[in-house]
Amino acid sequence: MMFKSLITIIAQVANPFPKVTANGSFITNLLNIIFGIFGAVTLLFIVIGGFRYVISSGDPKNTAKAKNTIIYALIGLVVTLSAVAIVNFVAGKL
Repeated sequence: MMFKSLITIIAQVANPFPKVTANGSFITNLLNIIFGIFGAVTLLFIVIGGFRYVISSGDPKNTAKAKNTIIYALIGLVVTLSAVAIVNFVAGKL
């Protein structure tokens, strides 16, 4: 018994670095919150692009800007959803 506690003390002195005890569920939850924020911002940009499209009054330059905003927001939404799927897949395998 004394020998085991002596080994534990020596191991703590020899390894002064703290142990990291982050489990996969904490990291997964944190990333899901971050991706949820990204998704909400993406949907906000889709709404802004739609609003800009409506108020463009047929001006080709403003209409093109609004369409680009919507297209880039949709690309961002696809990237965000793909990232969520990848993180959940990898976390499930660990």
